[in-house]
Amino acid sequence: MTSPHTTFPHTDADVPAQRLMRRWVLPAGAADAAELVLDEAPVPVPGPGEVRIRARAISVNYRDQLILKGPFGRLPQQDLVPLSDIAGEIDAVGPGAEGWSVGDRVTDLHVLDWSDGRPPAAMGLGLGALHEDGVLAEYVVLPAERLMRAPANLDHAEAATLPVAALTAWNALFGDHAITADSSVLIIGSGGVALFALQLARAAGARVHAVVRDASAGEALVGLGAAGYVDSGVTPDWGQAVFELSGGVDKVVDSVGVSILDQALAALAPGGEVATLGLFDAAGGPLDGYALLGKQARIRGVAVGSQAMHRDLVRYVEAHDIHPVIHRRIPFGDAPAAYAAQTSGGLLGKIVIEFD
Repeated sequence: MTSPHTTFPHTDADVPAQRLMRRWVLPAGAADAAELVLDEAPVPVPGPGEVRIRARAISVNYRDQLILKGPFGRLPQQDLVPLSDIAGEIDAVGPGAEGWSVGDRVTDLHVLDWSDGRPPAAMGLGLGALHEDGVLAEYVVLPAERLMRAPANLDHAEAATLPVAALTAWNALFGDHAITADSSVLIIGSGGVALFALQLARAAGARVHAVVRDASAGEALVGLGAAGYVDSGVTPDWGQAVFELSGGVDKVVDSVGVSILDQALAALAPGGEVATLGLFDAAGGPLDGYALLGKQARIRGVAVGSQAMHRDLVRYVEAHDIHPVIHRRIPFGDAPAAYAAQTSGGLLGKIVIEFD
């Protein structure tokens, strides 16, 4: 018979099993989505001021293609959990994390310390880049101030498209030199930012024209509300063609980069703005100084947006019942295929990874 003070050694059966989750890791030096590794890791526990999100959907952005290929957004010899845009439900709240409760539907904020006004001097590259692991996992822990309420009218996959693509389009249209119902807007292509710019501008009552690489994409955009399009494959000098078609646009949402500034300026009406945000060509390109001065045009760089912009975007999406265009939904277990899907021909809208 044992005494009340007798102790026994612990066995494995006495220790609660640690919960594990699946996540995708981009190994150091890897530059192809086929090299992504699906592994298991402990479910993270939120610390003070943090919350844990159970992921339901994750969207892919073109910046993720650049990070995949590197060296943009990569640190040497460091593995990385990729991707930045998550939608899901809060399932744990750490001590002192105010404003959120278990069950809240949320997305993330791309920039942590930009509440309103001018952007911070050092914005960083967001989650899934450099030293910050991303969100391609079943559970993600983030600071409470890095969350935003998901629009009530959207499902998880739709909500996951807002943090980068939708917010960038919002900033381009309304962040400065804001469009109105009397404005005309030009979008380039049929990717995520372009589609959001089309939907947001049309909800404001503005007319939207497009530049596309083939007529089928143009017709698809007309079906979504565009007033017309120019096929750059047929008309290389598309800027003048857009000007003639539209009478000059008030805003160009440039999702390509600075190499098209000459054409964008040609499409502008006097006093218009080019909101340039494309990472495809951010290094340099031609600039028609006579058009810039003669039209008294504005060229503004755009990179995502502030917390206040994101909050306004959520309200606008709800008020106008805007539903993002999703080109394809891909299961989490097949996540590497999302990279290929985004660069395939005929893309119309966003690529989203979903969980069962």
